Amino acid sequence: MTPQRVPLLAGLVVLLAAACTSTGHDGATPATSAAAPPATTAAATPPAATTPPAATDPSATAGSWRVTWGWAVPASPARVRHPVRVPVTPAPGEPLPVLVSVQTGDHPAEGFSRITFAFHGPTPSYQVGYVPQVVTEGRGAPVALPGTAYLSVRFDPAQAHDARGGGTADVPPAAIGYPTLLGWAAAGDFEGHLSFGLGLRPPDGGRLPVRLGESTRPDGTHVVSVDVRRA
Repeated sequence: MTPQRVPLLAGLVVLLAAACTSTGHDGATPATSAAAPPATTAAATPPAATTPPAATDPSATAGSWRVTWGWAVPASPARVRHPVRVPVTPAPGEPLPVLVSVQTGDHPAEGFSRITFAFHGPTPSYQVGYVPQVVTEGRGAPVALPGTAYLSVRFDPAQAHDARGGGTADVPPAAIGYPTLLGWAAAGDFEGHLSFGLGLRPPDGGRLPVRLGESTRPDGTHVVSVDVRRA
């Protein structure tokens, strides 16, 4: 048989680079069914931290994200204040900032894991600190969390329910499963106080440095991020 010659086809090969995880611009992985809350027209008020932030992290200059409390182990709760005039919207709108999503994201290259809390309306004041045990608002009942160290995350004034008492937020599974940020849980939505617990596993059994930040998404949603060191 006479060998057949197959012509060579010259083409342009395009290499596609994909990220390890799909994350939003504020560093959290979007929930599987994220709701798109309406934009807010509330003016942003510069926060005042009760503890001076550490040196600004380079990532703070990316987009609208900014550090409000720098990397440190809070000896007492780190609080960032935002004056909020209530009601934030006239009736029949909700009177307080409303939580619309909780998201998580892992950043191994930067050495931290993140959980974010997104609000429709102005950014509420918030407080983050280590506690022996996270308890619910009002009742003070223990909240079950994985790990050996626990962070309490509290917002005020804020709510995560509508006028009929239904939940307003898209949330991820309670088990996060990152190297040191293991899980989260709701701890209360009571009289304008909204709280959560984070379960951590520090490698040495102590306490991990945390960092707080804020951003505003293109749709006007205000986001508070809590970053935890991975090691």
